[in-house]
Amino acid sequence: MQAISYDRKIRAVQVGCGSMGSVWQNILETMPDIEIVGLVDVIEEAARKEAEKHHLSCVISTDLASVLEQTWPDVVFDCAIPSAHKDVTLTALKYGCHVLGEKPLAETLDDARAMIEAAQHAGKLLAVIQNRRYDANIRRLRTFLDQRMLGPLTTVNSDFYTGAHFGGFRDVMRHVLLLDMAIHTFDAARFLTRSDPVAVYCHEWNPAGSWYAHGASAVAIFEMTDGLVYTYRGSWCAEGLPTTWESDWRIIGRQGSARWDGGTQMNAQVVTATGGFHSTVADVAIPEYQDEAKSHGHASNIREFINCVRAGAIPETSATDNIKSLAMVLGAIESAETGKRVEILL
Repeated sequence: MQAISYDRKIRAVQVGCGSMGSVWQNILETMPDIEIVGLVDVIEEAARKEAEKHHLSCVISTDLASVLEQTWPDVVFDCAIPSAHKDVTLTALKYGCHVLGEKPLAETLDDARAMIEAAQHAGKLLAVIQNRRYDANIRRLRTFLDQRMLGPLTTVNSDFYTGAHFGGFRDVMRHVLLLDMAIHTFDAARFLTRSDPVAVYCHEWNPAGSWYAHGASAVAIFEMTDGLVYTYRGSWCAEGLPTTWESDWRIIGRQGSARWDGGTQMNAQVVTATGGFHSTVADVAIPEYQDEAKSHGHASNIREFINCVRAGAIPETSATDNIKSLAMVLGAIESAETGKRVEILL
């Protein structure tokens, strides 16, 4: 993969100018080394309004290929709806662009594999926004876990509960919790433990009184590499006592345990002596995380991608890695639909 000199701006086309596209533009306008040369949206007026809002002088169209032919950018930012991700990616790669897109990578594993294969054939980067990795709290906990003070990890549990009254498409969406939210938590489990999915059993239901049409609650048990078991419990329609958006975690190793509320509160204890009914344990400090560059969500994720484009490096959220988090979501949905344990094959 050919690197791009720091002496010139990265030329970019953004696809999708809805609410998430606006989030991206708010971030991109703080990055002077990126030049937006095109905006694409199925509603052309939405693209024009975004250009006016951010004072962009760029090509605007409903057709990505025509914009790419006129601008020949370095990268395409894919903020389109999930069903469009495959077509956007394959078109962008055809025109020699690197691609960074919103989650999910694709709607199916077959589509994701085809996109990855196309990127590898083109020699271009394909990566996904997993903005919740780029937070000082989760980075702090992973840095601590990497010190192995807890010993090899055996069990990880996460709980996500909130009463989210979105309105709109989510109210009628199938598998609303698993599709719309759980990938953040599943990806966090992989990130924290450095383990990957092997199989899953998931039960999904819609509780009495739910304001959603389908599947607002779920419980999943994942078998992971190295014998780790990861469990997920969650609900979009749990009123009262909400967890943080990052979930509430318990992480168990052979020599101790850690807890994290998804925010700033985390603590750990390790075994100092054995032999009694309960082992003797002691509190251990979890040092603060110091890398400011990895602590700003979308902005850090985008910046890392651009740095990798320039340096010819591989970003942390490369599609070759992110497909494993997507597979957890799709495997859980398949299990919920069939009532069976599902092996996750990548």
